[in-house]
Amino acid sequence: MEYRIEKDSMGEIKVPAHRRYGAQTQRSLENFKIGVEKMPEGVIEALCEIKKAAAAANLKLGLLEEGTAHAIAQAADEVLDGQFKDDFVLSVWQTGSGTQTNMNVNEVLAHRAGELLGGRVHPNDHVNKSQSSNDVFPSAMHLAAWKAVDKLVSSTRLLELTLAAKAEKFMKHVKTGRTHLQDATPITLGQEMSGWAGMLDRDAQMLDQASRLLGEIALGGTAVGTGINAPKDFDTLVCEELSRSVGMDVSPARNKFQALTSKDELVFVHGAVKALAMDLLKIANDVRWMASGPRCGLGEITIPENEPGSSIMPGKVNPTQCEAVSMVAAQVLGNDVTVAFAAGQGNFELNVYMPVLIYNFLQSCHLLMDVILSFDQNCAQGIEANAPQLERNASRSLMNVTALTPVIGYDKAAQIAKKAHAEGLTLKEAALASGFISEENFDKHINLLGMCFPE
Repeated sequence: MEYRIEKDSMGEIKVPAHRRYGAQTQRSLENFKIGVEKMPEGVIEALCEIKKAAAAANLKLGLLEEGTAHAIAQAADEVLDGQFKDDFVLSVWQTGSGTQTNMNVNEVLAHRAGELLGGRVHPNDHVNKSQSSNDVFPSAMHLAAWKAVDKLVSSTRLLELTLAAKAEKFMKHVKTGRTHLQDATPITLGQEMSGWAGMLDRDAQMLDQASRLLGEIALGGTAVGTGINAPKDFDTLVCEELSRSVGMDVSPARNKFQALTSKDELVFVHGAVKALAMDLLKIANDVRWMASGPRCGLGEITIPENEPGSSIMPGKVNPTQCEAVSMVAAQVLGNDVTVAFAAGQGNFELNVYMPVLIYNFLQSCHLLMDVILSFDQNCAQGIEANAPQLERNASRSLMNVTALTPVIGYDKAAQIAKKAHAEGLTLKEAALASGFISEENFDKHINLLGMCFPE
């Protein structure tokens, strides 16, 4: 392999000749050979958006020459278009400030801008002008998190639509309700599924509302929040540029000391991500309970048969999409612990757990987005009602006796239910044998569909 010699404040170092990164990236590569987890593309893209916006702001403030600013912006656009991916090589497990990744981006953009200009562009003096890793990296975290949450909301809405359509289709299919895994009063399958759709609707609303907090960014705080080396109005100009380019309302943090040292917004938003994961887990569990069987379970719905389920039991098919959802939910719960712990760390003016925080945050969003789309396409869209089984279970439920309570009272209704259960009678047989109610009155009040839609 051919090398070139790069220099930084610590001296000279060999860098592969075909790479656009420089000395500080190379030092990080050599010093942090830890794991296989690389800094997420979303963070790199957010950093490039910031560098592009910063170059425009510095140009307006007369701090960069027009050619240099435009070259930096073009280099950033090329990265955003998917070029030079192999030059962003650093591990998540690096400095807790993300400085090395910030410099990785600075060096690649400086190198490419220099190629475009046919001259020297400096990673610190030009690309990083008016900035510090300490305000750039947390700002990039907010932008990357907002973009990931926005995509997650879109996928959530797709599954919500699927479930809402199923709810409408099955609105008159009566089934027995269940509480505590015990029989309860009737409900329709459509009503139950409307609850699932409502959960996802609320999750999407919470994600939308929470993610607005990410619009406040730390840029302009520089090293410790005081804004040293950042000119007046730099933060406002950068935020104006970012608002235009990324499609979100970006503004300078009202307290930059808070913005550098605290990651509370990310903890808060990930809480909404976790809420979605838990609702998905609940939905997946309901689906696999109701689809259990096919002969010895509840068997009230059918789900698509996508692949063989056993290497030893012929013909077995399992609710694998539900299992994938549940595993992702477990991962998101673990990520939430990491996000929360990381946010509480660091000392004085800076959080120094930022790479692991944003890595886990983005992983939660990406896993949930993927599993939602998979569950929607490979399971939810194919859910069908097993009408005979629904009717059979609903008609056998002793808790249908609840409809008689206003007529004969709680105690007598309870006696009927207990008698039916103890003697193996139908509810009607037990009710008539008790003498508490006539057949005409029984038939009038035990109307299962009517019980689902009381007036």
